[in-house]
Amino acid sequence: HCLAVRAVCQREIDCDRGNGYSWKITLLRNYWKSKVKQEWLSGKYSNIASQLNLPEKSMYPMDVDTWGEILEAELER
Repeated sequence: HCLAVRAVCQREIDCDRGNGYSWKITLLRNYWKSKVKQEWLSGKYSNIASQLNLPEKSMYPMDVDTWGEILEAELER
């Protein structure tokens, strides 16, 4: 599971592991973030007209670098 999450959140996983978090804590800290980030990166929310149309679980606290990745993906579509 950790490798699947790392495929989407490599920077976050590497940072957590570098800070000494166990694989279990690292997975718990990043699992839902990876799911939400993958949906944004895949374009699932590209054609949403307003925030009212976003599903309840479409948001998750993410850092500026993650939102930058999402924005770059949107600009390339």
